[in-house]
Amino acid sequence: MPVSLLDLAPVCEGSTPAQAFANALDLARHAESLGYTRYWLAEHHNMPGIASAATAVLIGHIAGGTSRIRVGAGGVMLPNHAPLQVAEQFGTLASLYPGRIDLGLGRAPGTDQPTVQALRRYYAGADAFPSDVMELLRYFEPVQPGQPVQAVPGAGLDVPVWILGSSLFGAQLAASLGLPYAFASHFAPAAMTEALALYHRDFRPSKRLRQPHAMLALNVVAADTRAEAERLFTTQQQSFVRLRRGAPGLIPPPIDDIDAFWTPQEKAMVGQALACAVVGDAADVREGIAEFARRHRPDELMLTANIFDHAARRHSFALAADAFARKGHAAA
Repeated sequence: MPVSLLDLAPVCEGSTPAQAFANALDLARHAESLGYTRYWLAEHHNMPGIASAATAVLIGHIAGGTSRIRVGAGGVMLPNHAPLQVAEQFGTLASLYPGRIDLGLGRAPGTDQPTVQALRRYYAGADAFPSDVMELLRYFEPVQPGQPVQAVPGAGLDVPVWILGSSLFGAQLAASLGLPYAFASHFAPAAMTEALALYHRDFRPSKRLRQPHAMLALNVVAADTRAEAERLFTTQQQSFVRLRRGAPGLIPPPIDDIDAFWTPQEKAMVGQALACAVVGDAADVREGIAEFARRHRPDELMLTANIFDHAARRHSFALAADAFARKGHAAA
C-alpha cells in the first residue's frame, strides 16, 4: 500500500512563511528518504497559519529540491481558477519534473466568501466544477486539428488528475469520470464509508484509470511516549477550535491541559472532525494505522500531522514510516 504525506506549509507562532517553506522542503526530503510515495500540498487562502496558497509555485520549489518522490496538489481548488491556467501551470511542472507531478482537484474554495470574491471577481459558485474538470482534462489531451485553445505546455502530457472530496458529490464525479479519488477523512470523516462505497459501486473505467483507486487521509501524531504524542496533538486541536471560533491564526504551540482551552461543545466538535486520527507511541501508531487500513481498505493512505515543532514533526513521520515497515507494508 503506498503511503504519502499531506502538508499545509504551516506557519507557526514566532515563525515566518519563509521558514515554513524551508521546513516544507526539508520535510519533503525527509519523506523521500523514508520511502513515502507522494508529497502533496493543499491550497488555502487568507489563513495566516497556512503558507501554501500559491500551490503550484510551492510544488515547483519542492519538486526542484527532491529527486524521486511524487509532488502534487491535494489540492488545487478549481473554482478559484480558470481550467486553462491550471493546465498550463501543471503542464509546466510536468515538463520540468516528468513523471513526478500529481494534480488533485477540489470543489471547495479553501477560504471564506470575501476572499473567494477577491480571488475571482466574477465567481458565481462551484456548480461549474464538473464541467471545469472536464475542460481541464481536455487540455491534457493531444491537440486536435482546428482546436482553438490549447495548453502550452500541457497538451499531450501525462498529468495524473485526482478528484478530492469530503462528501458524496466528489465520489460520484470521480466514479463517473473514471478518475482516482481522495477522501478528506482527516478533517471530515462523516461520509467516508458511504462515499467509498458509492465510488467503487459506480466507477466507470476510463483511459486514465481502468479500476477504482481510492486514497484516505489520516492524522498521525507519533512520539516516543503516548503522553508526548497527545500533547503534540493539542496543536491541531487548538487550530480547529480557533477556526470554528472565526479566529484562525498562526499555528499554536502544544499545551498541557487542552480541557482548559475548549468548551465541552468544542471538544465534541473536534472529536468528530478528527475522528480519523492515530496518536501515540510507536506501538500505538503501528497498531492504529494497521487497524485503519484493515477496516477501510483504501488503495493508498495519506498521512498528515500539524505539529508545532519541526523536529518533532520529522520524528513523527519517521515513526509512522517505521510502523508500516514493521507491519510488512511497503512505504512506497
